[in-house]
Amino acid sequence: MTLYERLSGLADEKYKDFQSKLVPNIPKDTMIGVRTPDLRMITKELRGTEEAEKFLAELPHRYYEENMIHFFLIAMIPDFEECAKAVETFLPYVNCWAVCDQATPKVFTKNHEKLLPLIRKWIKSEQVYTVRFAIRMLMNEFLEEDFRSEYLEWVAGVRGEDYYIRMMVAWYFATALAKQYDASVVYIEERRLDPWTHKKTIQKAIESYRISEEHKEYLKTLR
Repeated sequence: MTLYERLSGLADEKYKDFQSKLVPNIPKDTMIGVRTPDLRMITKELRGTEEAEKFLAELPHRYYEENMIHFFLIAMIPDFEECAKAVETFLPYVNCWAVCDQATPKVFTKNHEKLLPLIRKWIKSEQVYTVRFAIRMLMNEFLEEDFRSEYLEWVAGVRGEDYYIRMMVAWYFATALAKQYDASVVYIEERRLDPWTHKKTIQKAIESYRISEEHKEYLKTLR
């Protein structure tokens, strides 16, 4: 049975309708309608097989679900260099936020020193989802012990009108306000983000349960 046949056997037309509304920037006919737990189940079955190796070499894929499985497989690669190479090969083919945001390679967490130069390169890309992925990796991996204030400048320096990048910048700064408040609030006080992203950051921060009520009240005055 081919991968497409397995995916088709799990298709849910109502879920496809629902998912297509969440990811409106890709054609509906490139979605099959398979739920994420089922995609992860298939990924586990494929992992380590010759079929998986062949599949990872077949780019581009036609279907959204194939892209999801591709990134899930990459995220499970245990060797950093191999994983990073696979990520770099795949990023130009990522065409929506859902694929971009689902996978986080586990090996990245243990290799921050090697990961950081890649993030620095990706964040300067002309490709929307490569930039979005870079910002998400900074958010996921570098807002705790390995945080440096210059990373805030990297993200604040991202410019462009694309909705999915601007939303990621807002998400990053709202998370930074929760985890590194003193360093990040300066960017809001000095209005160093574009007006839309500035307002969206405050909105997301106010909605966050990780930010104190005192800080939320202050952020409201900076709208």
